[in-house]
Amino acid sequence: MTPNDHPKTSTASLLQSLIEQLSGLFRGEVDLLKAEMSEKASSLGGALGLVVAGVVVTLVALHAFAAAAVFGLMEYGLHPGLAALAIGAVLALIALIMVKIAVARMKNMSLTPERTANSVRKDADVIKEKTHAG
Repeated sequence: MTPNDHPKTSTASLLQSLIEQLSGLFRGEVDLLKAEMSEKASSLGGALGLVVAGVVVTLVALHAFAAAAVFGLMEYGLHPGLAALAIGAVLALIALIMVKIAVARMKNMSLTPERTANSVRKDADVIKEKTHAG
């Protein structure tokens, strides 16, 4: 097959086709990015909602438990102020541990749109191959 056997396509037509394909590719990547970021934001929002709900329920329960513990220590002869201080210190330690766990879980969440980044890299590689091969 010789170069003369191929139908001739104008440069303008080739450029227009390239622009249309790149435009479609770009729109597809933007749509993928939007979907991925929405998914990640939803996951993060759900996790934060659970943390807040857990904190509220824990506070209500801790009020009752703390009062019972303070009265329990008072029954053993501990001064009311010291009993409240001891229970407060234990609860503060528990709260610190809970917050550290929640922060660690949030740090492990990646907000980077990884699928979109990989897809864009692949598209860029294909475009490089096509432009260098032609």
